[in-house]
Amino acid sequence: MNVVVSGSFDPITLGHMDVISRAVTLFGHVTVGVGFNLGKGYMFDMDTRVAMVRAACEGLDVEVWPMEGLLVDFCAAHDATVVVRGARSGSDFEYEWALARMNASLSPIETVVLPANEVHAYLSSTFVRSVADTGGDISAYVPHGALALMKKES
Repeated sequence: MNVVVSGSFDPITLGHMDVISRAVTLFGHVTVGVGFNLGKGYMFDMDTRVAMVRAACEGLDVEVWPMEGLLVDFCAAHDATVVVRGARSGSDFEYEWALARMNASLSPIETVVLPANEVHAYLSSTFVRSVADTGGDISAYVPHGALALMKKES
Protein backbone atom coordinates (compact mmCIF):
# COMPACT_ATOMS: atom_id res chain seq x y z
CA MET A 1 0.00 0.00 0.00
CA ASN A 2 1.40 3.37 -0.99
CA VAL A 3 0.85 6.22 1.45
CA VAL A 4 1.36 9.98 1.13
CA VAL A 5 1.99 12.54 3.86
CA SER A 6 1.67 16.06 2.49
CA GLY A 7 2.29 19.56 3.76
CA SER A 8 4.03 22.80 2.97
CA PHE A 9 6.76 22.13 5.57
CA ASP A 10 7.81 25.80 5.75
CA PRO A 11 9.77 24.76 7.78
CA ILE A 12 9.36 21.12 8.75
CA THR A 13 8.81 20.80 12.51
CA LEU A 14 9.12 18.01 15.05
CA GLY A 15 5.33 17.78 14.88
CA HIS A 16 5.54 17.01 11.16
CA MET A 17 8.25 14.46 11.87
CA ASP A 18 6.05 12.78 14.45
CA VAL A 19 3.30 12.30 11.84
CA ILE A 20 5.76 11.10 9.18
CA SER A 21 7.49 8.63 11.50
CA ARG A 22 4.15 7.29 12.80
CA ALA A 23 2.97 6.85 9.20
CA VAL A 24 6.14 4.83 8.47
CA THR A 25 5.47 2.70 11.56
CA LEU A 26 1.86 2.08 10.51
CA PHE A 27 2.26 1.65 6.75
CA GLY A 28 5.94 1.07 5.93
CA HIS A 29 7.20 3.13 3.01
CA VAL A 30 5.86 6.72 2.85
CA THR A 31 5.97 9.31 0.09
CA VAL A 32 6.13 12.88 1.36
CA GLY A 33 4.69 15.56 -0.90
CA VAL A 34 6.05 19.06 -0.27
CA GLY A 35 3.25 21.30 -1.44
CA PHE A 36 3.02 24.63 -3.18
CA ASN A 37 0.00 26.89 -2.83
CA LEU A 38 -0.19 30.10 -4.88
CA GLY A 39 -2.09 31.77 -2.04
CA LYS A 40 0.72 31.28 0.49
CA GLY A 41 3.86 33.28 0.97
CA TYR A 42 6.76 30.97 1.82
CA MET A 43 9.83 31.64 3.93
CA PHE A 44 11.74 28.98 1.97
CA ASP A 45 11.55 28.11 -1.71
CA MET A 46 10.44 24.68 -2.90
CA ASP A 47 13.97 23.30 -3.41
CA THR A 48 14.97 24.31 0.12
CA ARG A 49 11.81 22.87 1.68
CA VAL A 50 12.29 19.58 -0.18
CA ALA A 51 15.95 19.48 0.94
CA MET A 52 14.95 20.19 4.56
CA VAL A 53 12.37 17.37 4.56
CA ARG A 54 14.86 14.96 2.95
CA ALA A 55 17.48 15.84 5.57
CA ALA A 56 14.99 15.47 8.41
CA CYS A 57 13.75 12.08 7.11
CA GLU A 58 17.19 10.58 6.60
CA GLY A 59 17.16 7.00 7.85
CA LEU A 60 13.38 6.58 7.48
CA ASP A 61 11.73 4.60 4.68
CA VAL A 62 10.58 7.84 3.04
CA GLU A 63 10.89 9.46 -0.36
CA VAL A 64 10.30 13.19 -0.74
CA TRP A 65 8.99 14.97 -3.83
CA PRO A 66 7.80 18.47 -4.67
CA MET A 67 4.04 18.57 -5.13
CA GLU A 68 2.19 21.08 -7.29
CA GLY A 69 -1.48 20.90 -8.08
CA LEU A 70 -4.04 18.68 -6.43
CA LEU A 71 -3.10 16.19 -3.73
CA VAL A 72 -5.22 13.51 -5.43
CA ASP A 73 -3.21 13.95 -8.64
CA PHE A 74 0.05 13.62 -6.70
CA CYS A 75 -1.31 10.46 -5.05
CA ALA A 76 -2.28 9.01 -8.44
CA ALA A 77 1.17 9.77 -9.84
CA HIS A 78 2.72 7.89 -6.90
CA ASP A 79 0.15 5.04 -6.87
CA ALA A 80 -0.94 6.06 -3.37
CA THR A 81 -4.35 5.06 -2.05
CA VAL A 82 -4.02 6.58 1.44
CA VAL A 83 -3.22 10.08 2.68
CA VAL A 84 -2.00 10.48 6.26
CA ARG A 85 -2.53 13.85 7.92
CA GLY A 86 -1.93 15.19 11.41
CA ALA A 87 -4.31 17.30 13.47
CA ARG A 88 -3.57 19.34 16.59
CA SER A 89 -7.01 20.55 17.63
CA GLY A 90 -10.73 20.32 17.01
CA SER A 91 -10.59 22.94 14.25
CA ASP A 92 -7.76 20.97 12.58
CA PHE A 93 -9.93 17.83 12.67
CA GLU A 94 -12.83 19.73 11.10
CA TYR A 95 -10.57 21.04 8.34
CA GLU A 96 -9.06 17.58 7.74
CA TRP A 97 -12.52 16.00 7.64
CA ALA A 98 -13.66 18.49 4.96
CA LEU A 99 -10.42 17.99 3.00
CA ALA A 100 -10.80 14.20 3.22
CA ARG A 101 -14.37 14.41 1.90
CA MET A 102 -13.29 16.68 -0.98
CA ASN A 103 -10.39 14.39 -1.90
CA ALA A 104 -12.67 11.33 -1.77
CA SER A 105 -15.11 13.06 -4.11
CA LEU A 106 -12.30 13.57 -6.64
CA SER A 107 -10.57 10.21 -6.37
CA PRO A 108 -10.82 6.85 -4.58
CA ILE A 109 -8.47 7.96 -1.80
CA GLU A 110 -8.72 7.26 1.92
CA THR A 111 -7.52 9.70 4.57
CA VAL A 112 -6.13 8.72 7.96
CA VAL A 113 -5.88 11.57 10.49
CA LEU A 114 -3.43 11.09 13.35
CA PRO A 115 -3.98 13.17 16.48
CA ALA A 116 -0.93 15.21 17.37
CA ASN A 117 1.33 13.88 20.06
CA GLU A 118 0.68 16.11 23.08
CA VAL A 119 4.38 17.03 23.20
CA HIS A 120 4.06 18.68 19.75
CA ALA A 121 0.39 19.68 19.75
CA TYR A 122 1.17 23.40 19.96
CA LEU A 123 3.80 23.40 17.19
CA SER A 124 3.12 25.00 13.84
CA SER A 125 5.39 26.21 11.07
CA THR A 126 3.84 29.65 11.51
CA PHE A 127 4.93 29.81 15.16
CA VAL A 128 8.41 28.52 14.31
CA ARG A 129 8.79 31.14 11.54
CA SER A 130 7.73 33.87 13.99
CA VAL A 131 10.34 32.80 16.52
CA ALA A 132 13.00 32.52 13.79
CA ASP A 133 12.10 35.94 12.33
CA THR A 134 12.72 37.58 15.70
CA GLY A 135 16.07 35.85 16.21
CA GLY A 136 14.81 33.25 18.67
CA ASP A 137 16.22 29.76 19.10
CA ILE A 138 14.12 27.24 17.15
CA SER A 139 16.36 24.22 17.72
CA ALA A 140 13.79 22.61 20.05
CA TYR A 141 11.14 22.69 17.30
CA VAL A 142 12.92 21.73 14.07
CA PRO A 143 14.78 18.51 13.16
CA HIS A 144 18.57 18.95 13.25
CA GLY A 145 19.15 18.22 9.54
CA ALA A 146 16.56 20.80 8.55
CA LEU A 147 17.90 23.32 11.05
CA ALA A 148 21.35 23.20 9.43
CA LEU A 149 19.80 23.96 6.03
CA MET A 150 17.70 26.78 7.48
CA LYS A 151 20.82 28.41 8.91
CA LYS A 152 22.50 28.19 5.50
CA GLU A 153 19.55 29.98 3.90
CA SER A 154 19.50 32.82 6.44
